[in-house]
Amino acid sequence: MHLKKSREGDMGTLVKIAEIEAKIAWTQKNKATAHHLGLLKARLAKLRRELITPKGGGGCGSEEGLDVAKTDDARIGFVGFLSVCKSTLLSNLAGVYSEVAAYKFTTLTIVPGVIRSKGAKIQFLDLPGIIEGAKDGKGRGRQVIAVAPTCNLILIVLDVLKPLGHKKIIENELGGFGIRLNSKPPNIGFKKKDKGGINLTATCPQSELDTETGKSILAEYKIHNVDVTLCSDATSDYLIDVVEGNRVYIPCIYVLNKIDQISIEELDIIYKVCH
Repeated sequence: MHLKKSREGDMGTLVKIAEIEAKIAWTQKNKATAHHLGLLKARLAKLRRELITPKGGGGCGSEEGLDVAKTDDARIGFVGFLSVCKSTLLSNLAGVYSEVAAYKFTTLTIVPGVIRSKGAKIQFLDLPGIIEGAKDGKGRGRQVIAVAPTCNLILIVLDVLKPLGHKKIIENELGGFGIRLNSKPPNIGFKKKDKGGINLTATCPQSELDTETGKSILAEYKIHNVDVTLCSDATSDYLIDVVEGNRVYIPCIYVLNKIDQISIEELDIIYKVCH
């Protein structure tokens, strides 16, 4: 009964998320709509947190096989769509056998491997292939992505025949779980207080986030007494990340597989993509 209610609640949250995402997509982005978009993004972030936060004991917690003890000096996670040969890469790097086959959902658990480099032990984790909608729970997606924040580095393995499309989708899936790739925490001071209202100041010019939008976002979170200092050109997304306080910033390297299937000219174009 508890599990059924939890799933019904998740479905309701997913509907609300889809509605807000549609409104954001429809809204033209300019200074006039910045305030409206900021509020929508804040509501979206709250719903996403509600969706991925475990509810009570038991329930929809992590599934068996998706928990690996972190015992080494560093951890590297392999993330990618189904059948992009992450397992083959792990086998070549660490000599670890992970079942490989030409059909989907081959790896259903996390397969670890360890290499030694300059005296350090580095743990590799081959995570089960994710699918679009993983952040919303499809294909055991939440359990898979929940492991990624424990990594010191993420390798996103891409099929070279459709790298940019898959790259964007995977970044969106990880981003929906609060994972920020190849970026640093926003340079925003944030200090709650007992009284005194909202004091939002900027030490440099702001191109997007104005005082009205910032205060509205904070009010959406029912934060009415806080000192916020914008020490760099900030966005509503940056402020929301700081308020949420659960974002993880991880370096990422993109690995292209099957490069023998494209021309040198095509590879030269893809090579210009960062990281």
